[in-house]
Amino acid sequence: MRRWWPGFVTLSAVWGASFALIKVAVDGGVPPVWVALWRSLLGVGTLWAILVLRRERAPRDRAVWGHSAVVAVLLNAVPFTLFSYGETRISSVLAGVMNATTPLFTLLFAVATVPDERRPGARRLSGLVLGFVGVLTVLGVWRGIGSGEIAGGLACLGAACCYGAGFAYLRRFLSGRPHSVTALSAAQITCAAAELAVIAPLAAGAPHWPGAGPAAALLVLGAVGTGFAYVLNLGLVRSAGTAVASAVTYVMPLWSTALGAAFLAEPVGWNALAGAAAVIAAVALTRPARPKTAVDDPAQGSAEAQEKVQEKASAEAARG
Repeated sequence: MRRWWPGFVTLSAVWGASFALIKVAVDGGVPPVWVALWRSLLGVGTLWAILVLRRERAPRDRAVWGHSAVVAVLLNAVPFTLFSYGETRISSVLAGVMNATTPLFTLLFAVATVPDERRPGARRLSGLVLGFVGVLTVLGVWRGIGSGEIAGGLACLGAACCYGAGFAYLRRFLSGRPHSVTALSAAQITCAAAELAVIAPLAAGAPHWPGAGPAAALLVLGAVGTGFAYVLNLGLVRSAGTAVASAVTYVMPLWSTALGAAFLAEPVGWNALAGAAAVIAAVALTRPARPKTAVDDPAQGSAEAQEKVQEKASAEAARG
């Protein structure tokens, strides 16, 4: 435990803090699509630097780049933008809870699209139901569906749905490729940056200097949360295993809630706490009863699940 505990805490804090960093950026006037583009550009710069330092080769197969472009839409371009838009209307606390639903969507998409995925039993189905009850609680649907908070929550929920679809696609089309995790991640984020570079100027005009605070938030969000965290998670998988790495999902909402309340003075209502508890319990119920050895249930949160899926390719390449 002494070996992997520091990495576990650091990784959960980095990904949990990403929602507060997004909030700082959008509150500073950075358009949501530009938040998505800057974090992709800074993240891919970090990943390519790591790739060069490790002397690893980038993918050259056109099929890998084609699939990476699709994954980039589902795991980066669209959800990054949706989370940023959502946080113009809701707190980073609620956005962090919405992100915790990613494993629930992943299970739905995996069952529908991955041939070897086991059909969910009664326990996992009850987890899905509990999870979406938790979402309705967080959204406070009894207040009506016309409020800006509902719109922001649904945007974040849509981002989590994109993550679910993206991880299922990743598992089916990229998990067996003989490339390192860093190389595949660099290809994916490169595609995301290229896609957003086309869309951002058309959708939101030219960029502008938002001020030192939002700029620093974007720098940390991109270089650390979208770049270095990929590598940090791989180290956690290798030192403690995928079961421990997947548990980051349970801790991230705690960090997002604590940081949002402490540093952004965001309110934490009873429905956010009750809904978050229901979502975390639901994720626990939907996990496989017996962990798989090569690839666990895909996508337990933002980039972390991608690392678990791609770890299979890295392990096979090392063995062969």
